[in-house]
Amino acid sequence: MDNDNRTEIRLALPSKGRLADEAMALLERAGLPVYKPNPRQLKAHIPAMPELTVMFQRAGDIVLSVRDGIVDFGITGWDMVAERGGGSPSILPMHRALGFGHCTLNLIVPESMEGVYRVSDLKNWAQGRPAPLRVATKFPNLTGEFLRRHGFDAFRLIAAEGALEIAPTIGYADIISDLVSTGATLRENRLRALEDGEILASQACLIANRERLRRNPAVLAVAKQLLELIVAHLRAAENTAVFANIRGSSPEEIASKMLTRPTLAGLQGPTISPVITQSGGNWFAVHIIVPKSRLQQAIAELRSIGGSGVVVTPVTYIFEEEPLEYRQMLAALQNSEKEE
Repeated sequence: MDNDNRTEIRLALPSKGRLADEAMALLERAGLPVYKPNPRQLKAHIPAMPELTVMFQRAGDIVLSVRDGIVDFGITGWDMVAERGGGSPSILPMHRALGFGHCTLNLIVPESMEGVYRVSDLKNWAQGRPAPLRVATKFPNLTGEFLRRHGFDAFRLIAAEGALEIAPTIGYADIISDLVSTGATLRENRLRALEDGEILASQACLIANRERLRRNPAVLAVAKQLLELIVAHLRAAENTAVFANIRGSSPEEIASKMLTRPTLAGLQGPTISPVITQSGGNWFAVHIIVPKSRLQQAIAELRSIGGSGVVVTPVTYIFEEEPLEYRQMLAALQNSEKEE
């Protein structure tokens, strides 16, 4: 099929595993639940965006499909983009940090490799052997680049599928290069990551095909809608809404007290309105957005200026005038046009 003439707009999601579950959960929380009545089906849709077709693929294949224009958008791990995208200009990162799928790609050695705790130690160990260093990995491009950058001249990358942890034990590799999340699997298999052996930090990301964005206004419109909802949700997830009643002579007097405390400043400032009471008195209701990490501090500061009846509620979206990520995407598209 000629992808330039394709009218169907496609989003690829991981087909299985934790990344798949968390991608579906993110879209649902952002107001874009995927309708997939049969768990085995490879295509689905999002009722809130009927113009978008959802396709399910392996995480690594998503990168290739976006690169080749078979799909327009994809959610996958940044490790896969870095390894299989190969710096392709066809792939445009729309959002690099979706907040799940956190892991790192590391050089990992067996605990029995005494004295090898850093990359320099490994280099010295390897130089003292007649045979090249053997590294089992599913990430040959990233691993090879890392080793060359750190001065390893003689090494052999061994492609492997399935669990890599057994490779040093059974002897077909000296070390491995693999993804690490909690580190529990390493400990169970008597392995350790080198202290400075992190090759790449990764999490889930949203990518798009650059040419489809440039040439098809409908694809660009879908990109904006996806970014609007996902960015607004991710921003909201870090914050909470706080309401409180405060006695004062005027909104300006209360605002002056709040604005001297950065935790109570809100997004642009507090919203303050009069409270109509039967008992009388100058009471005002204040509303602010507070980072979850500073909630306890905000409550204490509200109390210190006479706040009471504090109510805390979750926030679903916080929309900006236009998402920064969307502006960055447009700038990247414009720069690519200038380079032609």
